[in-house]
Amino acid sequence: MNLFATVTVTDIDERTLSVVDVESTVGSEVYRRWPVVLRLLAENVVRTSTPATALQALDDLRSWLGARSSSAEIPFLPGRLMMHDTTSTPALVDIAAMRDVVAARGGDPSSLSPVLPVEVSVDHSLAVESFADPAAAAINLEHDMRRNGERYRFLAWASGAMASVHINRPGTGIMHTINLEQLATVVTVERRDGTDWAVPDMMLGTDSHTPMINGLGVLAWGIGGLEAQSVMFGMPTTLQIPDVVGVRFTGSLTPGVMATDLALTVTHCLRKIGVTGEFVEFFGPGVSTLTVGDRAVVANMAPEYGATTGYFPVDHHALEYLSNTGRTEYQCHLVETVMKRAGLWFDPDAEPDYSRSITIDLSAIETSVAGPRRPQDLLALSDAGDAIVHAGTPPVDNDSELPDFPVAIASITSCTNTSDPRLLIAAGLLARNARALGLRTPAWVKTSLAPGSPSAASLLRRAGLIDDLSAVGFDIVGYGCATCIGNSGGLLDATARAVETGTGSPVAVLSGNRNFPGRVHPDLELGLLMSPPLVIAYALAGDASVDLTMQPLGRDDSGNPVHLEQLWPDVTEIDRVLYEARRSQDVVDDFAEASSNGVWDAIEAPVGPLFPWDPASTALRPSPFADAEFAEGVLGRYSAHPLLVLGDDITTDHISPAGAIPRNSSAADYLVERGVPRNDLNVFASRRGNWELMLRGAFQNRNVHNALAPDGPVAHTVHAPSGEVMPLMAAAQRYAHDGENVVIIAGERYGMGSSRDWAAKAVRLLGVRAVLARSFERIHRSNLIGVGVLPLIVRPADADILATCSSGDRIHIDASPHRSNARTATVILVRADDTRHEFEADIAAETEQDRQLLENGGVIPTILDRIQRADIAPLKSGR
Repeated sequence: MNLFATVTVTDIDERTLSVVDVESTVGSEVYRRWPVVLRLLAENVVRTSTPATALQALDDLRSWLGARSSSAEIPFLPGRLMMHDTTSTPALVDIAAMRDVVAARGGDPSSLSPVLPVEVSVDHSLAVESFADPAAAAINLEHDMRRNGERYRFLAWASGAMASVHINRPGTGIMHTINLEQLATVVTVERRDGTDWAVPDMMLGTDSHTPMINGLGVLAWGIGGLEAQSVMFGMPTTLQIPDVVGVRFTGSLTPGVMATDLALTVTHCLRKIGVTGEFVEFFGPGVSTLTVGDRAVVANMAPEYGATTGYFPVDHHALEYLSNTGRTEYQCHLVETVMKRAGLWFDPDAEPDYSRSITIDLSAIETSVAGPRRPQDLLALSDAGDAIVHAGTPPVDNDSELPDFPVAIASITSCTNTSDPRLLIAAGLLARNARALGLRTPAWVKTSLAPGSPSAASLLRRAGLIDDLSAVGFDIVGYGCATCIGNSGGLLDATARAVETGTGSPVAVLSGNRNFPGRVHPDLELGLLMSPPLVIAYALAGDASVDLTMQPLGRDDSGNPVHLEQLWPDVTEIDRVLYEARRSQDVVDDFAEASSNGVWDAIEAPVGPLFPWDPASTALRPSPFADAEFAEGVLGRYSAHPLLVLGDDITTDHISPAGAIPRNSSAADYLVERGVPRNDLNVFASRRGNWELMLRGAFQNRNVHNALAPDGPVAHTVHAPSGEVMPLMAAAQRYAHDGENVVIIAGERYGMGSSRDWAAKAVRLLGVRAVLARSFERIHRSNLIGVGVLPLIVRPADADILATCSSGDRIHIDASPHRSNARTATVILVRADDTRHEFEADIAAETEQDRQLLENGGVIPTILDRIQRADIAPLKSGR
């Protein structure tokens, strides 16, 4: 640190704090040309790396300005890590299994503990079973605690055995809102070598929507659970210096246009130009018109537009948000002082150098929706009904009361609404207007409101809107991800019958961020994303095919048609009600009340450095990835059978579902054989600590079409040597028994969606050595490498040929680490008739650390090897 320039600032208590002065180190001309995200990366590498590493990184960052791109690598070490229950559970199960290995080798298992603070939010397990009932939240939380008690017992053990792991209990909110409202400091104070340092708050999270915190000016992005395990133990994550795409905002949003409309528009525009794996930074005068609530909604959808981050620099709106959520005057003063002095404060007139940039005029954005199958498919509200009709399957002989395209689920979800309280107030006011006219939700619509924070209830109650929302069916069902993650519970009988009989094509409408087929509910292929007030409007209409700009939502008590414009709240009313209802202390008080969970306190957690596994458990099984057989790398030369040949847009939901476990699936049979009632199987997301169950759930999505067995049941393939059509797991076991390798072939954007490591782990347990795809989503690519599966990027012409693979074809791969070009692999497709097609594929390993993980067999063998060599540092690098 002494090699680099520093300055001092004085906090509100007249305490002197040191600040890394990157601008003086590299010169103002260079520093001011960098996007703010590169300034933050430079600060991080100077503060956390060795002097030699930092000097090289600064030189590489200077060179970035030449081409506004770079292939150089830099380390990044966050100050903290966030996980939710369904990513933390498998990660902590892996650590518990690794502790067993360390103990068996004669080592100290407690030495295997995270050296970074790890915050765990229990938010992904809550399911919407009770709804349209003021007691729904309490009922659903009771079900959650009953069903997941064993897993929560394990998490309680982990927090006791590992001092740096802290559990935020069920009912306290989702990880992103807890992060925004409480954990994020924007600037934090660290004491090192007798000196107090004020440093930017930077973090990583094991959820793809971690970039939501970028709306507050905290640089963060999502990583897979496997990469998180290495970061936990103080190993920096290595990244290629990113291309940075600038999005220039001009103008301001017109009255009636919501933050959701802005986020959907940004998603559409950035997917059009392609920003996969890049950093996005928002700049220009229009940014100053957006609150942190608006910004957080846009930043939240970074994975939907394909970027690593969607960053908004810090300005006075950030200070206002900190104050409104109960942060102290000291903290607000510290943020303003440090960020201004460090050259990290937002300047609306600044024009940094970007790799490329686009301009979006905020005043041109209109009320819109996205869908019906992808979040980037933007639709004008007037076009949504036609899009549903054209995408859906025409119903047969529909003589029921249901429309052809009934709204089956209408959900105001947590991720993209609670961060912006204006959206909740707008929804509540629309509900008030509908209630006053006597409108009711049709009986076939399952409604839910799942805020991300308990403070949302206090806001709505003080605004007098709780009863209005309840009157149209939108009672609070809990504080968790719920419908957004697929935990929507069962469909109502009428819509379930429509699916079963083909008499209707039910649709989901939600204020979330993803509408992939089967995402919200395994039986729903169509979904529309929209703002919270629009969710209520569609729920009242009950028909997803209507044009809400022209057709009435329903009729009032006198039989008169009621149109959307009659219900839509005025912007001045929204702002007035929000101003009068907001209370900054709500966040602190409501979180404290939600945390006083007596059921959690009653959990009898094991004590000790080793977890006592229960052989009869259906929730927790020792991770197999700590076994020696998984320490073998996947590089080298081999021949393989294709196990699956898939198309474009295979999401992590397709590969490893999170929603309800289907009653007629092999995963259900596994649980029933072990005494679990078939009508109480829970959801896949709650059983990620059991690898045997998760393996049986792989590719259990009816929208996954395997070209090897186009007419076969879900999750089936052809076993080439026998020609038999059989379940994937059975085929994989036969190939393994015969010593045969297997690969997967896929199209564009393989692995898009949630950052669930089981989408990679399940593939590894099926014996897959490589996935050959046209492109990979960033986090899933990292997770594949983390479990030792080789991701290969295939050029379009070669991918077209691979897509025609059939049973009996063989794939020969030469990915030897000693090849003259270690960044590519030679692939030879040998047809059953001996015709050959040879080409080069790019190994999707972006850094030297990626390549080392592939050689070692993944993250867990690497960590165990370092433990054995006593190479895990007790403190973070450079600290």
